[in-house]
Amino acid sequence: MFTGIIQAVGHISHLSESASGDARVTVAAGGLDLSDAQLGDSIACNGVCLTVVEKSADSFGVDVSGETFSCTIGFAPGDKINLEKAMRLSDRLGGHLVSGHVDGVGEVIQFGPVSDQADGSWRLDIRAPESMARYLASKGSIAVNGVSLTVNGVQGAEFSINLIPHTLEQTMLKNLQAGTRVNLEADMLARYAERLLHYVNQQDKD
Repeated sequence: MFTGIIQAVGHISHLSESASGDARVTVAAGGLDLSDAQLGDSIACNGVCLTVVEKSADSFGVDVSGETFSCTIGFAPGDKINLEKAMRLSDRLGGHLVSGHVDGVGEVIQFGPVSDQADGSWRLDIRAPESMARYLASKGSIAVNGVSLTVNGVQGAEFSINLIPHTLEQTMLKNLQAGTRVNLEADMLARYAERLLHYVNQQDKD
């Protein structure tokens, strides 16, 4: 489980793909402290929960399945990625509960400053897959490339977010542009609420 508060920016330093379509991916950890990381620990890489299978002082290796490659982005050699170690039960929940299980890949519609002030916020508009539209709510939470963000407005499967300068400085979201694809994870509470309503409706029909 994660909070969506990014701890460091790393990059994909090596990818070794097998005939099956799976791959061993080596991540240069940037400023992420790996001193307490153990084999078997989970680290969110651009919002994808992955298991550490190799570790050095400044990098770690993960096995990525073909299934994960088919429904996420951000694992090409050289790609810079947002990193977050799994939260402890005693940690403050500064963002929202993020599982690291990507619901879909969206596309940036536009991204730019809200005003002409150099230190102002930026507006990010994203088109999510239609299947995610039901999980999007104004003032609700969403994870974009692993970053916990608040939805400001929704129209269908399109939604807008305001990013403060701190978020731009500390994450790779600052490199987004129109057409960039991003990993999206809906608020897990929305998924459970949908399942509960579906179950109640089925009971009523029975």
